[in-house]
Amino acid sequence: MTREVDGRRARREQNRAAALDALAELYREGIYAPSAAQIAERAGLSSRSLFRYFDDVDDLNRATIDQQLARARPLLALDAEPGDPTATKVERLVEARLRLYEAIAPAARAARTCAWRHPVIAGQIGASRSYLRQQIERLFAPELEALGPDRGAAALAAIDALCSFEAVELLQDGHKATGPALVFALGALLTS
Repeated sequence: MTREVDGRRARREQNRAAALDALAELYREGIYAPSAAQIAERAGLSSRSLFRYFDDVDDLNRATIDQQLARARPLLALDAEPGDPTATKVERLVEARLRLYEAIAPAARAARTCAWRHPVIAGQIGASRSYLRQQIERLFAPELEALGPDRGAAALAAIDALCSFEAVELLQDGHKATGPALVFALGALLTS
């Protein structure tokens, strides 16, 4: 009996993982709102069996986005400290953000596409933005403090906006020098 239950559990987990992987694959192909039939077909499941593992397509979207973001968490680390030279911190922040955004781009696009109708996903996006903003604030605390309260707050807001997923997407769309452009802009903001 235990072997049968374990086999069912393993099959359930395997089918659930297949659905998550199928949706992530569709995201990578630029399909951010696929139908249940498209997801099931890609996963090798029936549409009916898909909903044995997820409440609905929205639940599957949330789970897939969560999975993709969890896989990207190690990319959040910066190889820089507040006491490092400004130029080093700028370069390392830009390198880290570009790596992160490249890894999460399909899931991030999907999340932004459906956030308006999903408070949980909108909350995840807000929490991620807040974490990344605080990371910038900690890393550049000495430079921001040296600029004074008003200019420091303005610089933080500008750096946060420039380092956002949306800004990087815009820069990468038609611009070949995204990294150098960000390094230049951040350096100018922090040393003016």
